[in-house]
Amino acid sequence: MVVRTFGTAGPCVPGKHFMIPASARLPEVPGLVARENYFVLHAPRQTGKTTALQALAADLTAGGRHAAVVLSMEAGRSWPDDVGAATRAILSLAREAAQDYLPADLRPPAWPDAWGEGLLAAAFGAWARACPRPLVLFLDEIDALTGRTLLSILGQIRDGYRRRPAGFPSSIALCGLRDVREYKTASGGDPTRLASPSPFNIKVASLRLNDFTLDEVRALYGQHTAETGQAFTSQAVEHAFALTMGQPWLVNALAHEIVDRMKVSPTTTITADHVDEADERLIVARETHLDSLLDRLRDPRVRRIIEPILAGAEVRFDPFSDDLAYTTDLGLVRRTASTVEIANPIYRNMITRVLADGLFDGITGAPRPRSFVLADGRLDLPGLLAHFTEFWHRTEDVLEADEPYREVTPHVTLLGYLDRAINGSGFVDREYGVGRGAMDLLIRWSHTGPDGRPAVQREALEIKTHRPGAVDPTQAGIRQLDGYLMRLGLPAGNLVIFDQRPAERKRVSAEAGTHVATSPTGRAITVVRI
Repeated sequence: MVVRTFGTAGPCVPGKHFMIPASARLPEVPGLVARENYFVLHAPRQTGKTTALQALAADLTAGGRHAAVVLSMEAGRSWPDDVGAATRAILSLAREAAQDYLPADLRPPAWPDAWGEGLLAAAFGAWARACPRPLVLFLDEIDALTGRTLLSILGQIRDGYRRRPAGFPSSIALCGLRDVREYKTASGGDPTRLASPSPFNIKVASLRLNDFTLDEVRALYGQHTAETGQAFTSQAVEHAFALTMGQPWLVNALAHEIVDRMKVSPTTTITADHVDEADERLIVARETHLDSLLDRLRDPRVRRIIEPILAGAEVRFDPFSDDLAYTTDLGLVRRTASTVEIANPIYRNMITRVLADGLFDGITGAPRPRSFVLADGRLDLPGLLAHFTEFWHRTEDVLEADEPYREVTPHVTLLGYLDRAINGSGFVDREYGVGRGAMDLLIRWSHTGPDGRPAVQREALEIKTHRPGAVDPTQAGIRQLDGYLMRLGLPAGNLVIFDQRPAERKRVSAEAGTHVATSPTGRAITVVRI
């Protein structure tokens, strides 16, 4: 008997991987296919799009009413302006896909001899006429195509639409990272974008494959429990969901890390502590999916969205902004009813760590792990902040010189310093106060308590920046930190303020250094001005 696992590389395979049924994730698709509709399906990478499409195609074919198959457009990527070469590459892989997934009588005939600009339409038409059932094609990775090739292929599909179902596929779905409606002609005529109006104006719907819900995460992990007997506590499942916000690859990757790499014994119940350890291991390992996603951070379109979020700036994002649509489609951010935020806590942690890694390259003075530990095993946070202040003033000009995210260099540098100081003994949880000009941090430091039992020290920090011409943020920071401490149930906290005003104004500041203030609810706030 094959023991199923949590899939983290490529599409999941029924019988080999734990899976959420495609019908539950895309319930609208069978109805669209039945009505002979053409539609768009888009989602960020590693959300299970191809997995769901393959399962839907298999179900539709097995139902006996349709011949459905997933065709990858990836093969045409190398020929943005040679439509014929791109089409021949696509059709070559299409034949292989049909041989792998369709019975012999549903496979395409020999491709017709047609000119490049009409080859795809001729091939799809010949296949539809030869197939004894209505033909359904899911064209995956459609946004791998660019330039004239993309325009031509979408135009051929549009022209063939009126001949369906006898002379063209009954239903076609374009599947990719972005919604086709968001491709527009860029100023100056960018050849990688579609002209307007869209050549695919025949679509009736644009579907987005959503992340897992908490119930779906519970069901996915429950499949592992049913097959192995190893349970997840309810707190572990909820913590996994809170860290990932249901992002499918992350949900699977956390479980895979715990079960297959940390090799937690099948007789041991998986707890929230195991999830925390797996989270840290994923971030440190920088798995391929995370690494490729974070490579996008230097893209100016992404930076224009991410930087103000990290800074907590009060920015009203244009809901029709192409930068926002692009960054959302990448899966880096998500829109809520009132704001835009980083998609999940794991990405929040990863983004600041990646930016900090670049800052610390070639810089001396970064702390070693466990270099600020008191005699009783607790973290010496005052000592850590004092040393960081000296480090910042010594290296500030160097750190900011080449950093593309200059608005948040202070925040990122402190985070990188904290990560290095507590590495292996604790965690730094990040929250970005969008619209509050702040970043909230919770340090969780593991040590042995006076009674000899494991204990966790919790320290809260809020980071703000005093910019030139702005009002001193101290009082607003104290009030904001007070609310954060109330939520955490902590009696005291630390407000760190980076003074970014010119040096001559810093010298006359009456608030330089460290002092203790009292919050509106009576909590002790240590204010550190850097």
